[in-house]
Amino acid sequence: MIDETITKAIVEQVAEALIFATVDGKIALWNRGATLLFGFDRDEATGQSLDLIIPPHLRNAHWAGFDAAIRTGQLKLNGKPTLTRALHKTGRKLYVEMSFALVEADHGILGSVAVARDVTERIERERAGAAR
Repeated sequence: MIDETITKAIVEQVAEALIFATVDGKIALWNRGATLLFGFDRDEATGQSLDLIIPPHLRNAHWAGFDAAIRTGQLKLNGKPTLTRALHKTGRKLYVEMSFALVEADHGILGSVAVARDVTERIERERAGAAR
């Protein structure tokens, strides 16, 4: 059995951004990968709405999907990664590949966890090549 110390170390040291949000969309877990990707320190992000990293034009769609997943217990993409846009602390728009899972316990859904990686350079390179 893996103890809590090892679990915490894995969460903190994994290269990808790992974000857990409660059912009301508030950030409750933000690892070092999330800080590196989005620019916000853990203390800045924890307790904030996920709107912190969601571009304004995508918020309505995000919240519709988030609320539906929390309500029904079903994810639209069943955990498959998806390409989306996100915001860096500086306001710079990022391309991120994210996958999502619902976090459940005996008494129901606790929230959602997202794993994200920055793919901005790859997407911009691909789009520059396609434009030629």
